[in-house]
Amino acid sequence: MCLGIPGQVVAITDSEKQLAKVDVAGIQREVNLTCVMVADEPIERCVGRWVLVHVGFAMSTIDEVEARKTLALLRELGDIEEELAAMRAGKEEPEA
Repeated sequence: MCLGIPGQVVAITDSEKQLAKVDVAGIQREVNLTCVMVADEPIERCVGRWVLVHVGFAMSTIDEVEARKTLALLRELGDIEEELAAMRAGKEEPEA
């Protein structure tokens, strides 16, 4: 199953390619921010924001409360473990 998992942008790794390091439940991965960029806003403003991550892309932004609730629910349902295992194995690389 593929899920959009909440993660927090912790650093910009390549502003030209719009790539950032995102922390998802303690696992940090490089994620493409193209889908959540705001026109005329510097990419550095994304640091600290929560995003839904799917196959190496941030698909949308969400608030922190919703992100934490979603993570807790996914843990409760057991659905997050498969996705986190895939992230640990490096199967979620963004295409640049």
